[in-house]
Amino acid sequence: METLSKVGKNVEETLEEILKENDLKKEDVIYTSTLKKGGLFKGNNYEVVVTKKQDIAKEVKEYLNEVTTGLGLKVNFELKSDDEHIIIKMYSDNNAILIGKNGQTLKALETLVRQMIQTKYNARLKITLDVENYKEKIESHLIRLAKKTAKEVVKTNIEVALDNMNSYERRIVHNALTNFKGITSESEGEEPNRHIVIKPVKK
Repeated sequence: METLSKVGKNVEETLEEILKENDLKKEDVIYTSTLKKGGLFKGNNYEVVVTKKQDIAKEVKEYLNEVTTGLGLKVNFELKSDDEHIIIKMYSDNNAILIGKNGQTLKALETLVRQMIQTKYNARLKITLDVENYKEKIESHLIRLAKKTAKEVVKTNIEVALDNMNSYERRIVHNALTNFKGITSESEGEEPNRHIVIKPVKK
């Protein structure tokens, strides 16, 4: 994988020089800096190393291909990205195995990918893995469930506890109800039994 590096007196200025020389934007890359101590009468310098996010996405795809091949699966990959987020969609000959029960295998793959990036590049990168449209379907279902339950709570004035959910699912529900009038949503319980309670707002 191609990396771009340069040594300078100041990290930000050196980074800007690399970006300008290679016609890149800051949101296109991740970077690390290493202090290079000078001698007795020399000042310190910094080595700045830049890697394109798109190159990292391709490396992640290759890593996932190795992992899924090891699971005996044949998987095709589709890369999508914006300034802050990389989405990798996977199309498998056995989606059920790739997703796992309640999405556990998919979640484990995401964890592996994030750890790999953290270890190799000392950086956090927003990466979402999806199998076909599994997460989109889950999100649509949770949004419908949240709004339907919220309407019942407003109508009956009685709080309702939803089933246990992971942090990703709870975030979807909370976001869906952000502007819903007459109710409030709170997470309660301890993992793995943490769930959302939708409560009426006291008048």
